Amino acid sequence: MIELRLRRVGNSLGVILPKEALEALGIDNEEGAKLTLEKLPDGRGMELRCVDEEFERKLELLRDTMKRYKNTLRTLAR
Repeated sequence: MIELRLRRVGNSLGVILPKEALEALGIDNEEGAKLTLEKLPDGRGMELRCVDEEFERKLELLRDTMKRYKNTLRTLAR
């Protein structure tokens, strides 16, 4: 477990991620890397993830294809 502390950044609060946390997220000192903070399904915590732009683009393309060919995919699944 990595302990983080809130710090004042202008009028906001921020968190400094130590090197170990960046390595765990798969970020190699990439300033400007996108992160998402999502509530866990059970509502008892949060999850921090690094956003992979290329993966997100491919996932959106897959979702669009599945939506357009829903009936065909249903037939093939039988």
